[in-house]
Amino acid sequence: MSDEHPWTRYVAIGDSFTEGIGDPDPQSVGGHRGWADRVAETLAGRTDEDFGYANLAVRGRLLGQIIDEQAEAAVALGPDLITVSAGGNDIIRPGSDPDALAERYDRMIETLRRDGATVVLFTGPDVGMTPVLGMVRGKTAIYNEHLQAIALKHGALVTNLWALRVLRDPRMWAADRLHHSPLGHATVGAAVLDTLGVDHELGAAVPEPLAARPWREARVEDLGWAREYLVPWVVRRVRGTSSGDGITAKRTSLQPIAPRS
Repeated sequence: MSDEHPWTRYVAIGDSFTEGIGDPDPQSVGGHRGWADRVAETLAGRTDEDFGYANLAVRGRLLGQIIDEQAEAAVALGPDLITVSAGGNDIIRPGSDPDALAERYDRMIETLRRDGATVVLFTGPDVGMTPVLGMVRGKTAIYNEHLQAIALKHGALVTNLWALRVLRDPRMWAADRLHHSPLGHATVGAAVLDTLGVDHELGAAVPEPLAARPWREARVEDLGWAREYLVPWVVRRVRGTSSGDGITAKRTSLQPIAPRS
């Protein structure tokens, strides 16, 4: 690990995971902080050079939309560091094919690496403990294997969220059980900086194990979650709408970002 690093132009692309949903913060551009902001803040504080950060991610975006709307736009900014997480919204859709998705992902990474930028991609976390995402655990595992091979092929780095077992703790997830909580985002940010070999003080905390809850209490909570979050998600799928409709990226150009604690 090192206090110094070579990057001064960082661009993040992806969906809600990279936008920072689940980590509301009125001090952050767009009202959400997230792991990518935390990574940028740390990198900005560990260089004497001018540091610029752009975040083109938009919630709800599918892989094809990220390729069409964000990949070339990211390269056009001339970054020396790009993080990309894409395909998660496709994987959770019925009938999606992780093999076909990986073919498109491969071409996207080739584009992102075209000018020599360091590229960091992510495997999906192990979501077997969640009621909805757990149903696509097998597809996620297949997709992850493809992503590891794609990274090796193109000389990209991988932040392996599947191996980050602490993410199985419910406190790492927001109330909707689809997005990371502030603690989860901080944990992911620490993992990215570890991947880059950059010293940091994010301190991915490992919470004390939760006490077992009575069955009835857990089921009541599950029903409340389904009513508040699952049903609206299903309705959007049926109607062909997205949580990202009408939303624009929070940082469309490279801008300074101040280090924070």
